[in-house]
Amino acid sequence: MQNDFKNVYISTYGCQMNVNDSERMYSLLEMQNYQEVKQADQADLIIINSCSIREKPVHKVRSEAGHYQKLKKQNKSLRVGVGGCVGQQEKQQLLKDIPYLDFVFGPDNIDDLPNILDKLENDGRLSKAKFKHQEPYHITNMVRNPGVATFVNITKGCDNFCTFCIVPFTRGRLRSRPLKDLIKDINALSSRGVKEVTLLGQNVNSYMSDEGSDFPALLKTLCEDTPIERIRYVTSHPKDFNQDLVAVLAKYRSKLCDYIHLPVQSGSTEVLRRMNRVYTRQEYLDKIAMIKEAIPGVSLSTDIICGFPGETEQDFIDTMTLAELVEYETMYAFSYSPRPFTKAARYGDQIDEKVSKERLKRLLTFHKEQAFELAKRYEGRVLEVLVESLDKRSSKGVDKPRVMGRSTQNKLVHFDGDESLIGQTVKVKITETAPINFNGERVFET
Repeated sequence: MQNDFKNVYISTYGCQMNVNDSERMYSLLEMQNYQEVKQADQADLIIINSCSIREKPVHKVRSEAGHYQKLKKQNKSLRVGVGGCVGQQEKQQLLKDIPYLDFVFGPDNIDDLPNILDKLENDGRLSKAKFKHQEPYHITNMVRNPGVATFVNITKGCDNFCTFCIVPFTRGRLRSRPLKDLIKDINALSSRGVKEVTLLGQNVNSYMSDEGSDFPALLKTLCEDTPIERIRYVTSHPKDFNQDLVAVLAKYRSKLCDYIHLPVQSGSTEVLRRMNRVYTRQEYLDKIAMIKEAIPGVSLSTDIICGFPGETEQDFIDTMTLAELVEYETMYAFSYSPRPFTKAARYGDQIDEKVSKERLKRLLTFHKEQAFELAKRYEGRVLEVLVESLDKRSSKGVDKPRVMGRSTQNKLVHFDGDESLIGQTVKVKITETAPINFNGERVFET
C-alpha cells in the first residue's frame, strides 16, 4: 500500500507562545497529510520557528538554516521555511541572505500555512507572507496530543511598547480571544483528559474580550464554568496586576496555581522609566506585598535585563537589592541586546558587553545561592502534585518505577509511583530540594 504522507520537521526556539505555535503548525499540516519526524534529514518540509526577542535566537536561525543547504541538494523536493517572530522581522533579508530558503511567514500567518505551501508548489518560490494588524483574534484550538497539561492562547500581540521589546512589531497590537471561545476550548480539552491549562499571551492580564470581560473576570468564569482542575498563566505585566486580580487569585486558590511570573526587568526606577515600564521600583514592591498578603506561600518568578542602556552601577545594585527583598524562587535573567525597530536600540549610552555580562554573572550567582535557600522552605512540607508522566531518567537503575509532576508552586516533583498515577493529583512529602526539582515520598491518607 502506497504511503501518501509527507514528513515535516519543525525546529522551535523561544517562549511557550512559540512552542504552542509549532503545535498549531503540526495540527494544520497533519490535515494536509504531513506527519511529524524527529530528524531533519527525514523531512520533506522543514520549518524553523524562532523568536527574535534577543539577538542569539536570530543567529541560531541563520546558522541552522545553513545546515539544510546540503539536504536541499540531496533532496530536490525538500522545502525549507522560517516562521515566528524572526520570519516576521527579517522577511526579505532572510530570503536575500539564504537563497535556498523557500518561504518566510510571521505569527499571524500560521493558519495560512497550507495555502502558502500550495502556492509554493504552484508558483515557485514565495517572497513573503503579509503581516496583518488589528483584526479580531479568532483561532480554532488545535492540540494533537494534549496530555495532562497543555497551553491555551488567550491574547496575541502587545500594546505596551517597552523600549527594548520587538513584540509589537512582530506579533502586532494586542488582540484578545472571545470568552465564549476560551470556555469552549477548555471544556473540550477537559473532556480529552487535560487537567491543567496554562493561559498564554505576551501580556495575559491585559486581556479584554469583546464581551467586556477583563482578566480577573476571565479567571473567575473559567474557575466556575469549566471542569478544569488547575489554571496557570504567563506572562503578566505589573501595571495590570491590580487588587481585583489578586482578590480572584485568593478566592479561587483551589484552581488557580500559587505561582506568579511577574517580570520586573530592573530594580531601578530610572531604568524602568527608560524602558517605558510605567511603574516605579516602589510601586512594584507594593504590588508584591499585596500579592504575598493575599496569597501566603505564593511562589514568585521574574525576568531581569542586565546592562540596559544607561544603567549605572547603582542602578544595577538597586536590581540586586530588589531581588533580595522579593525573594524570587525562579529568575530568568539576560544581558541586554539591541533589537531592530526598538527605541532602546537608538539610545546613545549603550553599555559595554563585558560590563553587561559581568553584571549578569553577579546577579545569577547571587540568585543561585538565594534560590537554594528558598527551596529549603519546602523540605518536610506536603505538596499537591499533578502527575504528568513517568520519570524515566530517575528510574534508571532503580527497582521501583518513578513518576514526576508539578506542584501548584510550579516545582517539578519526582517520587516513586507507576503510570496509573498519571493524571491524578496526589499528596507528596518533600524530602530533598533544589530550586526547581524536588524529590519526595507519596503520602497515603487514612
